[in-house]
Amino acid sequence: MSDDDESTDINGTDGPEAVGVKLGSTRTVLDVPDGRGGRERHSTLTCLATYEDAITGDEKVLFGHEAAIEYPDTVRFMLRSGLPEDDESVADAERFFEALVDAHDVPEDSAVVYAVPTIDNEAGVNNLKSVIEGSSIGQVETRSYPESLCGAIPAYGDDLDAIDEVFVSINMGSTTLEACAYRRGEQLSPFSTGSVTGNEVDRRIVAAVEEESQGRVHIDRTTAREYKEEHADVYDFEPFTDVIQQPGGGSHEFTVDRGVREPVDRYIDEAVDVVANEFLPELANDHMKPYQLALGRPVAATGGMACIPGLTEEFEKRLSAELDRDVEVVSPDDPATAAAEGAGRIAERLI
Repeated sequence: MSDDDESTDINGTDGPEAVGVKLGSTRTVLDVPDGRGGRERHSTLTCLATYEDAITGDEKVLFGHEAAIEYPDTVRFMLRSGLPEDDESVADAERFFEALVDAHDVPEDSAVVYAVPTIDNEAGVNNLKSVIEGSSIGQVETRSYPESLCGAIPAYGDDLDAIDEVFVSINMGSTTLEACAYRRGEQLSPFSTGSVTGNEVDRRIVAAVEEESQGRVHIDRTTAREYKEEHADVYDFEPFTDVIQQPGGGSHEFTVDRGVREPVDRYIDEAVDVVANEFLPELANDHMKPYQLALGRPVAATGGMACIPGLTEEFEKRLSAELDRDVEVVSPDDPATAAAEGAGRIAERLI
């Protein structure tokens, strides 16, 4: 689903609804029944802006893509670090999430499963829990599961086959790279790092575009993220042009080539390095038999960075070379919404 699909409603269904949620630093995804016996996902930017009603003077809230486009100077991405960190970000997240579920008519009579990142931040995780479990939905039941598990479920088939397997999942997100082995749903050696992230790629694109244009072009991180999402391609990247307005008037057209290619290429190298030389040795040391079993099965790669065409294939190639053994890496059809989809399947099983 696109970022601007917030107006879509959910048709009513008999009994409580199963809802999957991924409240992410860049995007939030709802996985809900489509009213026709199937399921659908609604994705929007995790941000909001407030403004004053021109007639009544009341404060109004705008969220998602509209907020980012209409109020670029004041829009608030309240989960930049991946979790609500303080009272203000918790309050923003509560308003955002309530506005989102209200826009989609998600009923209170629902079972909600939400994906939680593997981050060593107990306070932040508890804040996330309070935002979702304190919302109007999830009156039947509300549970959380690891994001890397939820995201891997769609990579391994149409049901919940992953829950009964031993495998490795790697979540390539905006704020962390998470890796974990699972043995029939049990977490083994969970690992996360904030040094290899989609956000870091965005920052490097900002610097690389400035360098490539010899200092004439300065873009913000939002523009860098858009460049990455719209143009990055590991094998078939094509240079593209953009236009900026000059401060003194007029415009300047420029071409981006290395500015996107090199940060993405560096990301793949760094992701391979931390998985092969930090996570997997720790897993082998703690759980040798599950380690051997897991690498005999496909590794699941999910998260926003796995959406870049060719990234999963190149990650597989470089990881195999680094480990000096053949490793298969698979991704779900839509890695960016996979965590919510997997959470939704778990929610269906619960009810």
